Amino acid sequence: MSAAPASSLPDDAVRIGECGRAHGLHGELRLKSFTDDPAMLARYEPLFDEGGKLRVIKAMRPAPGGSADIFLARIEGVDDRNAAEALNRCGLYTTRDALATLDPPEEDEFLLADLIGLKAVTPLGEMRGTVVEVPDYGAGTLIGIAPVADANAPLRAGARGNTVLLPFTRAFFPEIDIADGRIVVDAPDDVFEADAGDLPPDEAE
Repeated sequence: MSAAPASSLPDDAVRIGECGRAHGLHGELRLKSFTDDPAMLARYEPLFDEGGKLRVIKAMRPAPGGSADIFLARIEGVDDRNAAEALNRCGLYTTRDALATLDPPEEDEFLLADLIGLKAVTPLGEMRGTVVEVPDYGAGTLIGIAPVADANAPLRAGARGNTVLLPFTRAFFPEIDIADGRIVVDAPDDVFEADAGDLPPDEAE
């Protein structure tokens, strides 16, 4: 789950799903769930699209292929293929209150959106940058860090420039302290050099 882009969405909106391509001719579409229990996606209320419009999932069933987080869904008001195609790549959001109501966090749990803005430091406490995004392109969650030189730039989801993307694993991020506003990053120094690019390195074994 990740922070919402600037729009008419509520200030506390959190991205919990994304619409995919149309399926068939009658408005059904593929839907990817980002919730801990993927099948719970349809139970979150309110549910908004990226423009802030209220949406209701009328029906949802597992998509062929066996992936636990991909479904075929019908959304209220989406009755034909053209309407379904118009929602392709559109995010679905709910509020933090709704998340807390259906899935109360344990004491040491947090939302991925809470990571944005944390200071990234080494295990020795050296500053590396600031977390500016937490994307998921289908192969797992990544942490996007703007290196120190870019850390004063405005934070926004989807920021790029010299952003360094690292797999969100315990090997790379052994400690997270939301209360203290920091996340420990254990990665080679040259990852944060200007010419390192923004592709994630191979995950350490």
